[in-house]
Amino acid sequence: MLTQKIKVLIVDDSLALCKFLEKIFTRDPDLEVVGYALDAFVARDMIKIHKPHVLTLDVEMPRMDGLTFLKNLMRLHPMPVVMLSSLTAAGAQVTLDALQEGAVDFMVKRHPGSDQDLELYVRDIVDRVKTAGRMQVVAPGSSINQKALPDLSEFKRKLLAGRRINGQLSKVIAFGSSTGGPEALRQVLTGFDASRSALMFAQHMPERFMGPFAERLSSWSSFDIRIAENGEAVVPGRGYVAPGDMHLELVCTNGKMTCLTRKTDAVRGHRPSVDVLFNSVAKSVGSAAVGVLLTGMGDDGAEGLTVMRNAGAMTVVQDKKSSAVWGMPGRAYEMGGADGVLGLRQISPALTHLLKDAA
Repeated sequence: MLTQKIKVLIVDDSLALCKFLEKIFTRDPDLEVVGYALDAFVARDMIKIHKPHVLTLDVEMPRMDGLTFLKNLMRLHPMPVVMLSSLTAAGAQVTLDALQEGAVDFMVKRHPGSDQDLELYVRDIVDRVKTAGRMQVVAPGSSINQKALPDLSEFKRKLLAGRRINGQLSKVIAFGSSTGGPEALRQVLTGFDASRSALMFAQHMPERFMGPFAERLSSWSSFDIRIAENGEAVVPGRGYVAPGDMHLELVCTNGKMTCLTRKTDAVRGHRPSVDVLFNSVAKSVGSAAVGVLLTGMGDDGAEGLTVMRNAGAMTVVQDKKSSAVWGMPGRAYEMGGADGVLGLRQISPALTHLLKDAA
């Protein structure tokens, strides 16, 4: 049976970049480029004519900027959008805005002749566009029925059986995420209350984006969330984000919890790696931890979550329906690394309830 190709529309004010993207997408047998548009108004008309499955969208464009166009698109015709962003601080902020407004993924712009390995970049953007093209997208703020919480008795039993770290710090909660992660974390952190816990995050994201990203996390949360610094003490009420292009680990020395950040080799292509974070948490605190693996492509974190579960930690994965991509959580579930599966909107109330009882 022939599989329908994924139709791609390229929206960018650079003709050279449009032609470059058209060339690399056309080489892939699963993709069909229906055309390119140099501004949002042309793109609007082409969407009506060609009905693409996915858009690549430039952040900065004349006449109508990419974020404004995205907001209109998600209101009138929700569809998967992969943003193309510059590495500037302003580009990082707008890209994070775009992810909150409904874009499913983003790539930093690279042009032929840049210092990055071009073939690696090509594979990455093609994979992201193909993955996005298979997603089902709804407009931000759309009404989604909130499922009642499942029976949490087994989660509760495991948490109560686990140990506490010390008198002030009860648990360390480690989060791993990739594609779709920023929006998933926004929903998890909003309303989440566990004041005697500390949070640790590994999110796949370029280095320049990590500072603004940590600020967003903190603004959504009752926790004080910042980029982790090497040797920094891990204390309750605070969250620690893996720096860009560095691994984050939890270290326990003489009962004192600290962050370890280092630029060792990438793990299966990732730095920061969710597996590195999860493995360190399992080793340092064992049953005094909670592991949460959210949406993302690939399998980073699946092995580490399994190690956490085997060490006595409570482990949760985001369910398939609410995940932008059920790669990382799905693989962890297949490996037996999850104590349970929860919908995105169930994770925050479930953890708040459970950690209150286990404090």
